[in-house]
Amino acid sequence: MTWHGHAKLPLRSRLPLALTVIVAALLCLVPWSGTAVAHGSVIDPASRNYGCWQRWGSDFQNPAMAQEDPMCWQAWQDDPNAMWNWNGLYRNGSAGNFQAVIPDGQLCSGGHTEGGRYDSLDAVGAWKTTDVADDFTVRLHDQASHGADYLLVYVTRQGFDPTTEQLGWDDLRQVARTGSYTPGQNYSVPVSTSGLSGRHIVYTIWQASHMDQTYFLCSDVNFG
Repeated sequence: MTWHGHAKLPLRSRLPLALTVIVAALLCLVPWSGTAVAHGSVIDPASRNYGCWQRWGSDFQNPAMAQEDPMCWQAWQDDPNAMWNWNGLYRNGSAGNFQAVIPDGQLCSGGHTEGGRYDSLDAVGAWKTTDVADDFTVRLHDQASHGADYLLVYVTRQGFDPTTEQLGWDDLRQVARTGSYTPGQNYSVPVSTSGLSGRHIVYTIWQASHMDQTYFLCSDVNFG
């Protein structure tokens, strides 16, 4: 049906319309609406904030998180937008000189990028891990189809303990470097390691193609 001029809708029709307008207005106010401005992240093995969002995004006020997933709990308390914006952990203008712009101890937050939104991801502790074998695949979801000039994948050295030590550049060993990816939404990087056991951090650097925009992504894994 086509509506003309200022014709009034029947009351029963106006109520659902009014509710729709109210819901739309509320969605504009909630902090997680920012995820509509999509970028991307490593989804397997899940980056720290993507994993927290996966596990608790629909139940983020559950006090059980404090005992069941304490590292995610501290992250939610510090800044919930670190999880709602799991796809926005990037820096602009690094010019490939990553160690100059990201100090030791700040690798997982991209050097306190985005005004410190992701600082909680640098916290040392027993983050939930993904089990991996010597050979595994890093899967990155490029929600905005930025493309990639390259992806770099590092794994922490044997003997590094992410539950007690801050992550520094000297703790990383490069295990993969890719070529470019044309803009799409899913990129896979095969990784081969040997001699690793126990907890480690997989550190992925994604250099986007659309501009000098770089993503710095920590994923916690268990070789076993």
